[in-house]
Amino acid sequence: MKRGFIQHTSHHGIKTYQSVPANKIIIENGVRYAIDITMNRDASFYLDTRDLRKWVNENLAGKSVLNCFAYTGSIGIAALVGGASEVLQLDLSRTFLSMAKRSAELNGKEVDKSQYQIGDFWSRINQYKKSGKEFDCIILDPPVYAKTQKGIIDIVNKYDKIINKVRPLIVNGGILITINNALFQSGQDHRDVLDRLCKDGYLSIEKMIDVPADCVGIQENINLNLPVNPFPYNHSTKITIMRVKKK
Repeated sequence: MKRGFIQHTSHHGIKTYQSVPANKIIIENGVRYAIDITMNRDASFYLDTRDLRKWVNENLAGKSVLNCFAYTGSIGIAALVGGASEVLQLDLSRTFLSMAKRSAELNGKEVDKSQYQIGDFWSRINQYKKSGKEFDCIILDPPVYAKTQKGIIDIVNKYDKIINKVRPLIVNGGILITINNALFQSGQDHRDVLDRLCKDGYLSIEKMIDVPADCVGIQENINLNLPVNPFPYNHSTKITIMRVKKK
């Protein structure tokens, strides 16, 4: 197996090099991510959110970020490497978050265990609210459907409930990033949900981020290959950047 070498620089300016197996790391837009190609059927890394990782890397410097449903934490890692002041990764799985820690280390970032929180989304959000915690940006990338003792995640029928749950934790003028990968929900149906939430004037849509062309396939054949039309998005992975206003 081929191996590469990752350079680290300590606080004292001392450079060290770490040998890393080639099948354990991916480098994307200059950011290093730990991967485990046998851990899940998706190889622990989602290619369709590449341009979102680039966006957070370039736009969240100095910002505090909460990455909900973090999985292996790649979007949060992109923000961290881009200079975010704080990135809190939240997921139910210790195994997945261990990958996020590994990615931080690969980029020369010290791992603060308090920033990798294992827990139920509904319970943790309630805890943050009680403590008065706020964030400049919250990322929502929930599974299509999940049920715990604390609540149900259903992004086809109840994505608005998930959004409204986190809105109080976002500072005035802050950013909410939503990802919806429901294959059987059309892009327009999802956009309608977001538009309804924007009617009160306290949420607004700034932009949609497309899935990279090399992940989509032949554009003119998309409607033939997908069960529903993703328009106005270009893929069933529907990514939206929103701005939050508070009273």
